Amino acid sequence: MTSTSDPRLDDRDPAADAYDPRTVEAVGKLTEALEIIEVARGHLYSFHRETGSADFAVERAAESLRAAGHVELAERLDRELVGRNVLPGRWTFQVVEDYDQTYYRRVRELEEQARRLTGGHRHLHEAELKRRRRTEGQPAHEAAPDERANQPSAQQD
Repeated sequence: MTSTSDPRLDDRDPAADAYDPRTVEAVGKLTEALEIIEVARGHLYSFHRETGSADFAVERAAESLRAAGHVELAERLDRELVGRNVLPGRWTFQVVEDYDQTYYRRVRELEEQARRLTGGHRHLHEAELKRRRRTEGQPAHEAAPDERANQPSAQQD
């Protein structure tokens, strides 16, 4: 599905009123869940990167120990830690790929399907929150970026 969402969606957009508020709220909750999952996925990628960096650091430590005459310990590090699986049969890239294929991809598909209920817009719930919470005419409370350009420069600070 091609999304009809507009990244500039603001609280003046008629789409903000075009859908049942309960549906907008429910879809907003699912989008919120996806955002949390995006953060978790980022942590998983951090885990992948940090574990890989640690593997190379262990290898460098083994080289240093070997150079310092601690050959037996260096060989144990090389044999037991360098290249070791983090889970049975899995390196971290495989954990990331399994997560993406098994869970993440499905969550994204279902969130996109749910957004069809709101015309594909991603943040209608937030647009409604912005409408209720901002102060009309107050600097830094504009409905859209183009409103700031129309305000006197003294008010922009």
